[in-house]
Amino acid sequence: MKKLGLLPLLFSLFLANVATADEVTPVRNGDGKVILLQGFHWNSSRNETETWYALLAHMAGQIGIDGFTAIWMPPPWKDTSSWVDSNSGTSGGGEGYFWRSFDKNSQYGTDEQLKTAATALNRAGVKVVYDVVPNHMDDTKGDVPLFPRGHGEWRHECDKCDDGDPFIDGNSDLNIKYASVFETFKKELINLRNNYGAMGLRFDFVRGYAPQNVDRWMNAFGNFQFCVGELWKGPSEYPADDWRSKASWQDALKDWSDRSRCTVFDFALKERMQNGSIAEWRHGLNANPDPAWRAAAVTFVDNHDTGYSPGRYGGQHHWPLPEELRNQAYAYILSSPGTPAVYWPDMYDWQRGELIRQLIKIRKDAGIKADSPIRFHTQYSGLVATTTGDRQSLVIALSSDLTKLPPGLTDPALIWDGGKIRLWSTAPEQPAVSVHFTCDYATTYPGQSVYAAGSTLELGAWDPGHAAPLTYNAQSKQWSGSIDVPAKQDIQWKCIVRNNDSSAAVRWQPGPNVSFTSGTASETRGTF
Repeated sequence: MKKLGLLPLLFSLFLANVATADEVTPVRNGDGKVILLQGFHWNSSRNETETWYALLAHMAGQIGIDGFTAIWMPPPWKDTSSWVDSNSGTSGGGEGYFWRSFDKNSQYGTDEQLKTAATALNRAGVKVVYDVVPNHMDDTKGDVPLFPRGHGEWRHECDKCDDGDPFIDGNSDLNIKYASVFETFKKELINLRNNYGAMGLRFDFVRGYAPQNVDRWMNAFGNFQFCVGELWKGPSEYPADDWRSKASWQDALKDWSDRSRCTVFDFALKERMQNGSIAEWRHGLNANPDPAWRAAAVTFVDNHDTGYSPGRYGGQHHWPLPEELRNQAYAYILSSPGTPAVYWPDMYDWQRGELIRQLIKIRKDAGIKADSPIRFHTQYSGLVATTTGDRQSLVIALSSDLTKLPPGLTDPALIWDGGKIRLWSTAPEQPAVSVHFTCDYATTYPGQSVYAAGSTLELGAWDPGHAAPLTYNAQSKQWSGSIDVPAKQDIQWKCIVRNNDSSAAVRWQPGPNVSFTSGTASETRGTF
């Protein structure tokens, strides 16, 4: 056997160790089956009937029954800030995002009430995930005992002290690079784990500090525990010389996830929900063709910052999804890959709970996971997609003209909003395979094309208006194209000629249907 030199040997061992580490925890998304409830809203700290922690304690059993496996808790640290802007119709303070100390006696309730709530939730099978805010804090009332001024703990105390964006003007921004600041937070995160039932962490404003610091904190907190970061930063907000300024939302989100090894809120999907058509929801991080990208996505419709909240001024509502899309948005995130996060008011305040309960049950019954495969059937209007879980596949149609259905899709598992939401459960679909379709001797007139119409959704389920288009090759005088279809299916189809706008009569290939088994045959041919 050829001997390796010392340096090549060490390098090969290093690569082996890196590969092993990546295989163990590619991303900390729990078991990939987490269904997360955001357990508060912007005005929860001002709840009028009882403290929020007391409410969570007596709701714990119901939250578990409703199907949630984890709960995103509000920041646990004491926040005495307060502000009102009547001109803009907003107010706040006390939510924990401008905290003063690690004291757990906050506006959400007492230290003891927090422990009681956390214990009740964990016993109900709902893992407690705390919102932590390491980037900034309230320093407006004089010196801060945790981090005194003048020693390098704050962003403004030296040039380039911080490794992220400033919070507002940066004056209240902590310097996470400073060793004692990092260590102080590390000890507190371990305290939350050991004494307050923490089984996961949500990191606020992660644009303000390096993702590698999050990875280091999680190594200390628990390498296999769930974590998620809030990277709300579009490509246009990066400097011109930063590669992310010319990249997609997905690229920037996945880059942060790769370096932190935490999941990340799917603002790529949120942006399309806000600015695109329903068909464009397929461009979220959760629907990326690479399963590792899907595994990193935490999908959501709204949260305490983006959406409305019960109570004064309706909360923050910086980027709320219009009401007419909210049911469809929940149907999508709960039937597709990623880790879905449900906003408390949508579940328990605004009469959307029954829909969400049914969707969670359907998701669990199908065995949908964060990295489950998803395929989109783009020949239909709206959004039509198939997500394949461990036990079943789910076909969802949102605001779609999908009418003719292949076998197995005759009885919807759910119909909502007058048919704007339709969801079917069927046998697990095999991974897609590409099959080359060819039509011989097809005669067309201007404005006409040749299509493959057949028994699967990809071929229009025998609906000529949604058949798969083929491309003409002038040299061979054939119409052909490669189409992805589920593997190991007995598929029947025919060539058709129709107008490109689906109008007028359809001319079908004569004779019996063409039959083949996908995965066994890679080519199939029809003849006029």
